[in-house]
Amino acid sequence: MDFKKKLNVLDPETRKSMEKILEDLARNINYLYTIATIDEKTGIYNNKFFNKLAESEIEKAKRGMALSLLIIDLDNFKRINDKYGHIIGDKMLEHFAKILKKTVRKYDIYSRFGGEEFFVLFPGTSMTRAKKVADRIRKKIELDTLMKKRGLTISGGIAQYKQKDNIKTLSKRADKALYKAKKQGKNRIETE
Repeated sequence: MDFKKKLNVLDPETRKSMEKILEDLARNINYLYTIATIDEKTGIYNNKFFNKLAESEIEKAKRGMALSLLIIDLDNFKRINDKYGHIIGDKMLEHFAKILKKTVRKYDIYSRFGGEEFFVLFPGTSMTRAKKVADRIRKKIELDTLMKKRGLTISGGIAQYKQKDNIKTLSKRADKALYKAKKQGKNRIETE
């Protein structure tokens, strides 16, 4: 028996009060879930929730499923905040997140890690396939009118899961590849 049926046994005034309390409770639970999992500037997962999802995917990778991680950094983003201010900078982060969301596959897991850094986890995906998706993201950013107007491109680093990896070791290797992309001129994707 669900709550609505149980409420029918109450007098109309009490039932109406209880329905209001349950609606408020549901709304508050939804709100708490949202602030615990979603980055408020971009509307995509935050790094804390991403790490929880990544743990689950790493467990699958331990059983033989391929897994790759892409770390993306918006090139020259500090210049946007310095030149146009943080409000425009935040709008650019939000715009990038929308492009990212439209470009990745529906089962990929993506988040804003912090600042202008984003993570994309590719479950069941080799590094070669992850690089193709990453290059597609990079090209969309490069060709996007608003990103082009602000002079923004992305650099990325990809690492594939290796036995005994955890999210820290996988991230460290992807970050090393990102550093290589930055060092080699930006607006590129490198693999570890």
